[in-house]
Amino acid sequence: MRVLIVEDEKRLAISLAQGLRAEGFAVDVVHTGTDGLHRATEGGYDLIVLDIMLPGMNGYRVCAALRAAGDETPILMLTAKDGEYDEAEGLDTGADDYLTKPFSYVVLVARVRALLRRRGRGAAPELRVGDLVVDRSTRRVTRGDREIPLTAKEFTVLERLAGRAGEVVSKAEILEHGWDFAYQGDPNIVEVYVSALRRKLGPGLIVTVRGAGYRLVAGRGDGDGRG
Repeated sequence: MRVLIVEDEKRLAISLAQGLRAEGFAVDVVHTGTDGLHRATEGGYDLIVLDIMLPGMNGYRVCAALRAAGDETPILMLTAKDGEYDEAEGLDTGADDYLTKPFSYVVLVARVRALLRRRGRGAAPELRVGDLVVDRSTRRVTRGDREIPLTAKEFTVLERLAGRAGEVVSKAEILEHGWDFAYQGDPNIVEVYVSALRRKLGPGLIVTVRGAGYRLVAGRGDGDGRG
């Protein structure tokens, strides 16, 4: 899941980003309303954490502009203000939820997950590929009767492959889904996580399609199985 944080308090923004990344999210951060609107319109995010009091363009205006453009990405508004009027104004502009500073990080993560679940109600919470089950709501993975513990990033990579089961998923698509917008590292990092998944899941599930990417299949496929 990709999250955009639009917050001008840099220490808070960095802290939130680090915490959400530890939860397995890919997170981008900008510090002005203008940059937030620009990034939101081009980034393909699953959720936006949006402060109200921003330089350049306040959060109300950013939210209203996104909704006017038909963007239905869930928005969680943050503000140092406190009062029914501020909350009502935020919700009236199209925000999905509202959190007043100071707030508990645990509460923020719970709100983020609730908004994502709400958005994904039309999609099956479980992805099944043969005897492999990927539960998006609990982040639990099983194969047969065996539960497989995965790191946050391993789960993110597997979720992308399972969501496109039978199709070829390129390294670029996996990076876009699981890493930050500004990631400048080696794209071959994907191979590291695919190799780790193969060790944990067992043989025959993740097939390498040479020069194209990877495919998750119900049994051993026609590739060589190497990363």
